[in-house]
Amino acid sequence: MVAAKSEPLKPVDVPVALRLAEKPEAKYSELAADLGISSSTAHAAVRRLQYAALLLPESRTVNWLLLREFLSHGLRYVFPARPGVRTRGVPTSHAGPPLRDHIRAAPDDVYVWPKPNGLGEGEAIAPLYPQAVELPERCPSLYELLTLADALRVGRVRERKLASYTLEARLGPKATRERGTAPGA
Repeated sequence: MVAAKSEPLKPVDVPVALRLAEKPEAKYSELAADLGISSSTAHAAVRRLQYAALLLPESRTVNWLLLREFLSHGLRYVFPARPGVRTRGVPTSHAGPPLRDHIRAAPDDVYVWPKPNGLGEGEAIAPLYPQAVELPERCPSLYELLTLADALRVGRVRERKLASYTLEARLGPKATRERGTAPGA
């Protein structure tokens, strides 16, 4: 038996994992369309996620316990975000949905993904992948999940705790059962 080739995770793998947690039945073509990436990029992301055990072996089923651990404790170290200059862009982290409904950010404490015609203004942080700036129109639910991931990347303790709790409520095993798909199915 030949061992699988080790390949490090790439930033685009995080939105692929989040989309599969949200929509486990998604085909590669749907993942590609939802994320604005190629089908081959989606397929490669799934392969890397399987190798990292964030997806169950030989499937596209999210291993929620490991994904939650990675998002909550590793994401900010593996894919750090460093706020930069003030610019127009797409609100993210605690300035984007759904956290903006729970945390009132001061105007100088807003993060955005740079986009010239964006709806917000704040400190720029690089999105996990370039096409993320299109998500509010392309796939709003994934946009919300990535803003939660950004809160885990750049947020203070309060924002990280609320983001982790919100991700668990939306994607965890109980949420999966409520959507009618048993974990590991």
